[in-house]
Amino acid sequence: MLSKVPQITFGFWVIKIFATTLGETGGDALSMTLNLGYAISTAIFVVLFLVTVAAQIHASAYRPFMYWAVIVATTTAGTTMSDFLTRTAGLGYSKSSLLLFASVLVVLALWHFAVGTVSVNRITSRKAERFYWTTILFSQTLGTALGDCLADTSGLGYAGSACVFAGALALFAAAYWWTEISHTALFWMAFILTRPLGATLGDMLTKPIVHGGLDLSRIVSSLIIATFMIIGILSTSRQSEQPSLTT
Repeated sequence: MLSKVPQITFGFWVIKIFATTLGETGGDALSMTLNLGYAISTAIFVVLFLVTVAAQIHASAYRPFMYWAVIVATTTAGTTMSDFLTRTAGLGYSKSSLLLFASVLVVLALWHFAVGTVSVNRITSRKAERFYWTTILFSQTLGTALGDCLADTSGLGYAGSACVFAGALALFAAAYWWTEISHTALFWMAFILTRPLGATLGDMLTKPIVHGGLDLSRIVSSLIIATFMIIGILSTSRQSEQPSLTT
């Protein structure tokens, strides 16, 4: 089976940030704008995730739009899952973040034990792919909790928190080029941090002005972000197997 993941380039990270921002605005549109609540919205997005990831896993090769559809499904599900844990279940940001961080570590440990590596350089078996997408789902949920925690409790607001996460990603990029730190570890750290960056950017677009947002429509914002994301996929997608920057 050919590798089922895209090349990890600058374009990948740009599309990932669009996807995570879309996950925030899209998740909030369903749970808040349409007033379905976190539990029902989570159930809807989890079903969407299961349908898209099943199609992705059973595909024989990398399909750009299918791959990114699963990513968006994990970001929307992650948004409502995090909100459910922190608000409906009453765990709060700290407990939810610790629980989700532990979940990511457990999945990575199981993945390494079962496959021998957690590298995303080549995902060429369905076993590795199941672990890959499970890790992504938990990491997206963790990222949402981290983004909300910093934005709501630090006093930095959405713009300030977005700058913090963007700065952290820049440090990881520097570490990639100028240190000997494992590229796989840096990938997963960066992957997690793009989610709170997208979460704070999404909140900055849609939250009321009095709360530090721009008070834009969640549905309209989602459609605009999705358009930019599609343009990014079309401009960077490749159908053939690609070498990756991670090792």
